[in-house]
Amino acid sequence: MKKTLMIAAAVAFMMSGFVATEAVAGPEGKCKACHNFTMKDKVGPHLQGVVGRAAGKSGFKKHSKALKNANWTWDEDHLRKWICNSKDAIKEFTGDPKARTKMPPQKMCGAKGDAVIAFLKSIS
Repeated sequence: MKKTLMIAAAVAFMMSGFVATEAVAGPEGKCKACHNFTMKDKVGPHLQGVVGRAAGKSGFKKHSKALKNANWTWDEDHLRKWICNSKDAIKEFTGDPKARTKMPPQKMCGAKGDAVIAFLKSIS
């Protein structure tokens, strides 16, 4: 009985922690693992001012070849596709079926992606 109660308490604690983290993290929660929201780069390029910025031109030194040669601007349409599936988006944006990016697909599609874009616009 005591063991069951301890397990139930641990599960309840873990579940409440996940809910609180999601609520505090907001739509940008997934981004902050690799990106900063200031002018400082992290694992990936900084995201401050990304909306309206030329793709691959943030000064980040580790962009993929496809992004270094990019010829588009990060507008809502490009960001929406990128946030949903960057691996497919880079191929579409470049017209090169072999184009690659270092960013894994985030699967932030639909309303979740829109929330991220709204956040990015707020820091631009």
